[in-house]
Amino acid sequence: MSDYVILTDSCIDLPDSLAKELELVVLPLKVTIRGKEYENLLDESQISSKVFYDMLREKETASTAQANPQDFMNIMEPLLKKGLDILSISFSSALSGTFNSSLIATKELSEAYPDRKIITLDSLCASMGQGLLVSYAGKLRKAGKDIDEVAAFVEETKMNLSHLFTVSDLGHLRRGGRLSASSLVLGNLLNIKPLLHVSMEGQLKVYGKARGRFKSLNLLVNRLVETYDKDKNEMIYISHGDSLEDAKYVQGAIMEKLNVPDSMFTINPIGPVIGAHSGVETIAIFYIGNERFTE
Repeated sequence: MSDYVILTDSCIDLPDSLAKELELVVLPLKVTIRGKEYENLLDESQISSKVFYDMLREKETASTAQANPQDFMNIMEPLLKKGLDILSISFSSALSGTFNSSLIATKELSEAYPDRKIITLDSLCASMGQGLLVSYAGKLRKAGKDIDEVAAFVEETKMNLSHLFTVSDLGHLRRGGRLSASSLVLGNLLNIKPLLHVSMEGQLKVYGKARGRFKSLNLLVNRLVETYDKDKNEMIYISHGDSLEDAKYVQGAIMEKLNVPDSMFTINPIGPVIGAHSGVETIAIFYIGNERFTE
């Protein structure tokens, strides 16, 4: 059995220490704000999440760039030259062209290195949903599962990887084309907070709404309780757009309703690439559910 690595991109939004513990190879995507481009590194060495969200609060606009095929080739080829196989798990193809870039790179490198194996998967996940899926994969790799076994697990599990989130700044949904101008005005006037999920196709979808911040958080928790698969979950991840106290509130509510220990939880900021589209004070929950939403 050949040694292999798990390659993913920085949209996983995992703590840098966890990515290192799992020995993940992470391709950084990029964000531009105030005219400067930064790599979205998990260690936040180029730009911290706090600094980034403070800029958004000052009404700065951020843009992002997907990874291109050459980015993948630059990180994949040295691994192949070392005799390593690669399991690549990318950000949802419905939200970014990054997965397609990985396919192009894989095709070219597979021809150049026919003795190596490259498996390229579309996670159909985002942020720490992708991170949770990759975390399970990384744990299986460290437990001795081979590349084909881990790839099969990812494909079998991703349709049950649930993403639930709510945003505070409706303007980001409007700019992303997911909210009409009239809905933006009405939502702001009535303090309406949309409830969103990632669909079976890996797309962002609005599935409900709440009036007020804490009602929206409680409805997220209630939805988790309804769909949570207690036999399949070892971890629950929560990400936030510089809103740690609200993330802790959500954790506490989940612990109370499910009677699960705090050791199951990982809380981490949403990185700048995802945050450029979700905005300040977004709260998201990720877990294995009975199924993803189908509506």
